[in-house]
Amino acid sequence: MRVIAGQFRSRRLQTLRGTALRPSSDRLRETLFNVLGAAVEGSLFLDLFAGSGAVGIEALSRGACAAIFVENHPAGAALISRNLTSLGIPMAQRVASHKTFAGIAEILRMDAVEALEMLADSRARVDFVFADPPYANVRVYEDILGFLGGSDLLARNGLVIAEHQRNLDLLPIAGRLERTRVLEQGDSALSFYTPIFAA
Repeated sequence: MRVIAGQFRSRRLQTLRGTALRPSSDRLRETLFNVLGAAVEGSLFLDLFAGSGAVGIEALSRGACAAIFVENHPAGAALISRNLTSLGIPMAQRVASHKTFAGIAEILRMDAVEALEMLADSRARVDFVFADPPYANVRVYEDILGFLGGSDLLARNGLVIAEHQRNLDLLPIAGRLERTRVLEQGDSALSFYTPIFAA
């Protein structure tokens, strides 16, 4: 697996053998970032269920100012750290109070919803949230979308992207989030959500 474009273009990323992690395919990542385009530059990118960190690293390579990687799997969190180190990407250490984010990359080894709650409590504003939970865990999609649709964590012009099985129809509306686009590729799909504002 390689970084597709940007500063780290063609640099190889490590992955785990076996089925512990299911990385997003290069083709799907390329499709995602073709859609996001130049909006990634200068953004704060949140990569949930980050696995190898490939999506968040791609965002950094394309000009995101910072990325937060959330991965509860110990081997996955260690893998993200190795990939960041191999590329020379500095990692921030969150202070005990969990109130600040500083630096270009940060790994949170915790449950995705707990991480969202903590970031919301710290009054962070995230421009992009990419969520790629285990495909079979339909409930976690609803939990994540429900939280993001009811909190102020997502920036006003932010975007939530969920990767899921092609045959899974996610919620069209989740609180203040509305699904605006679905892109299908092979057995996978990307659903895009944007904030709804009162008229």
